[in-house]
Formats: sequence, C-alpha cells, structure tokens
Amino acid sequence: MRFKKPIFWDIKKPNILCYFLYPLSLLTLIRNKFKINSIKKYNNIKTICVGNIYVGGTGKTPLTIELNNILKKLNYKTAFIKKYYKDQLDEQKMLSLNGKLFCEKKRITSINKALADNTDIAIFDDGLQDNTLKYDIAIVCFNLQNWIGNGMLIPAGPLRETLESLIKYDAVFLNGNGEKSENIKTIIKKYNLNLKIFEANYVLINSNNLDSNSNYFVFSGIGNPKTFKRTLENNKFNIIKFLEFPDHYNYTDNDIIKIKTEAQKLNAKILTTEKDFMRLNKSNAENINFFKIKLNIDNENELINFLKSKL
Repeated sequence: MRFKKPIFWDIKKPNILCYFLYPLSLLTLIRNKFKINSIKKYNNIKTICVGNIYVGGTGKTPLTIELNNILKKLNYKTAFIKKYYKDQLDEQKMLSLNGKLFCEKKRITSINKALADNTDIAIFDDGLQDNTLKYDIAIVCFNLQNWIGNGMLIPAGPLRETLESLIKYDAVFLNGNGEKSENIKTIIKKYNLNLKIFEANYVLINSNNLDSNSNYFVFSGIGNPKTFKRTLENNKFNIIKFLEFPDHYNYTDNDIIKIKTEAQKLNAKILTTEKDFMRLNKSNAENINFFKIKLNIDNENELINFLKSKL
C-alpha cells in the first residue's frame, strides 16, 4: 500500500482527530477478534516470519536479510518468501539480490515452491497477520524512534493489532539508532513475559564511498524516513534539505528533474536510500547516490542460540 503516514499517528498523546476516528478503529479490533483462522503448519520445511504490528518502517526487510545471512552460515538452505504486491517491487529486488526469492500472490503458493526446491528454512518478509499459516518462529519488529506511535489502531493510529497480540509471538526486535529501550522492554514484558527481546542498530555500510564533508539533498519514500535521517545525522552527514515521499512511491521523470534542479541550486549532492534507488530508472539514477543500510544485531550469539532452539 502506497501511503504517507498521518503526522498525528506518531504524536504520543492522541489528539481530537484520533478520537474522531476511534469508532473506525473499533472495527479493526472486532475484525481481529473474530478473524477466522484456517492455519496450516508445514512439517517438511521450517518457517520464520518477520513482520510488524506498527504499519511500515520497522526494519523487517533488513532484518529478514540479516537472518538469512546468519542461517546460511549455519549451513541451512534458505529462501525468502514475500507476497506479491505490484507497488513493492523495491523490496522484492532487495531480497532477490540477497538470496532466493519466491514471490507469489498467495504465500501458500510460494511455500510450496520452496518445498519443491528442497529449502530448509523459508523466511517470510511480512505475513504475521496471515491467518492461513502457522510459523515456527514469529518475530515482531518495532522502530525505537516511533515505538507504537499514539498507541491506537488503524485508522486512528498506526497499529494493526494491539499490544495484547504479543502473546502470540516468539520474539521482538527493537531496531533503531541507539535510542533508550528499557521502558519499552518493561512494557513488552507485561504482555508476554516469555517473549525474547533483541535489539539492532542501523549501520551504513557504504559510507566510505561518500564524502561526509559535502552538502546533501536527501529524498526518501520509505515507511520511516525519519529513522533514515537520524542515521545520516549520526554519521555526521550535512543534510541541507530532506524531502519525504509516501512509502513505495514511484518517482516520475518530473519528480527527479525537480530534485536535481533544486539540488544544483543548493550546490548539493543527491542522496537517497537503497530501497528508493531501486525505484529509479537508469537515466533518472544518474548522479544520485544511495546509502546501503544493514542492521547490526546486538548479541548475535544469543539470537543464534534462540534460532537453533526453535528450528
């Protein structure tokens, strides 16, 4: 879904608009309560789902890639599974560059293809709310900067499910840029004392190719552009303008012309995310740099032991 988050979703104290939309949020709550499950569990393949209950920008795709790297080092044959959406070709490209991807309109079709390919472990990018599958490991991602926003369900807030849903899951990842997390951990444990909590930080892995002393015009159309901006600031990049677009935005030729014209006036180099860069055609991408970001997982050995215990 291509959208730009309403500002009030991340205001910690709900405003009048949140309460105006609250009756519609009750419909989300009712739908979740009475969702009919037709769960299928696969015995010949292990499954890990990386998803979220906060809509967009929680780091699930970078975490999916990191889990794949870890599991390959443990000599498992892995594959990514992502439900096909026409407006998510950027994430599909990123996954396919880092491993084998099965991407169909129905996740069950993809997992059957992974089974036929003798895959040991299928890693799902998104799909926690898919009531047709039961995963061996279900992981919820949160962004430390936004946490749960105003704490309300869609459309009054950014949550697909309430925090009570954490009782269903196996682990939580708190992804960010070194923000304090103790209070969030305390809240999480109130809902599921047995939930494993891991933390990870965003790291720029191609920063040596870029001059941090230059001025940069930065644009981004991702779920949480503010985290990308903070990552750049933490790495001392001089941002003179930061332009936000909706998540999964398809840039037109006119958009890029305007960006390049304004950057030239500001005497600035142009910078975006890898995910945004995937949406540019070859001619538009000229003279535009991108940052490649990965998640650096704290205490990776603990995560490895957790994965081994579940798989």
